[in-house]
Amino acid sequence: MTVLAFDSTELFQYLAAGLALGARYALVALGFVVIYKATGVINFAQGSFVALGAYFTYNAHVTWGLPFAVSVVIAMVLSALVGIAIERIVLRRVVGQPVFAIIMITIGLLFVIEQVITAIWGVDNLNLEDPWGIDTVTIGGVVISQRDIWTMILTAAVLVVFYVLFRHTGIGLAMRAAALDPEAAMARGVSVRRVVAVSWAIAAMVAALAGVTVASGAAQLSPTIGFVALAAFPAMILGGLDSPFGAVLGGVVIGVTQSLAAGYQWFGPRFYTVLPYVVMIAILMIRPYGLFGTKEASRL
Repeated sequence: MTVLAFDSTELFQYLAAGLALGARYALVALGFVVIYKATGVINFAQGSFVALGAYFTYNAHVTWGLPFAVSVVIAMVLSALVGIAIERIVLRRVVGQPVFAIIMITIGLLFVIEQVITAIWGVDNLNLEDPWGIDTVTIGGVVISQRDIWTMILTAAVLVVFYVLFRHTGIGLAMRAAALDPEAAMARGVSVRRVVAVSWAIAAMVAALAGVTVASGAAQLSPTIGFVALAAFPAMILGGLDSPFGAVLGGVVIGVTQSLAAGYQWFGPRFYTVLPYVVMIAILMIRPYGLFGTKEASRL
């Protein structure tokens, strides 16, 4: 009789890889959340900002020869400036317009920014490098790359910053008020235009950070890295459109389940690519507002 052996080390290895993957998804999802909390709009251009931030980092680090950490900060600042410019040139003109129109504009921005990226940097893969290289840490037989460890640390740090921003700052309160009722917020002296500009700047900065974690090291940098947003989108929906904590938890759930599905080849070698959407559908059938999303109040 053959007894199937359970390899706990293999399981924990997949879990560690899933946590790191989930942290990358979470960074992208947090960018979605900050725009939604401020405007009530899902920004479909977030994936293009992920790619743009990674290419800015490449220019600063590889082309200009600046230290990696400094290059990341520069990329975040440049991405924020692009976000503010888009808000001032395009989105400011449609404040108060139907949400559907604004969403369609973000879809258009997605394709425009992608074409700008390929026009400037081309379509070939580039080596972004990273300061950790192939360095790893072994914990109980589980090998974890230092790059993955730093990705999880950065995600946790961004989540803390978001918590402080939305709960304990004036601009955070203004963003929540503007998304809930723009007209009432303006009547209270809130500058909705300023709120939208700040939200786009923050979302672009987080996207740049996410782009660096996705494209650094052996992963290589290419215009297609923006497609990571397609997997991060279910993470945001799963956790709740307006919940930063939910975005991180959603990213972890999606990342871990995807890693396990890829490792154990559940339902075939390619099923893990659609698994984020399967999990999203299953959760939304039970909780339509996501795990931590705010349920809209309605008056009968």
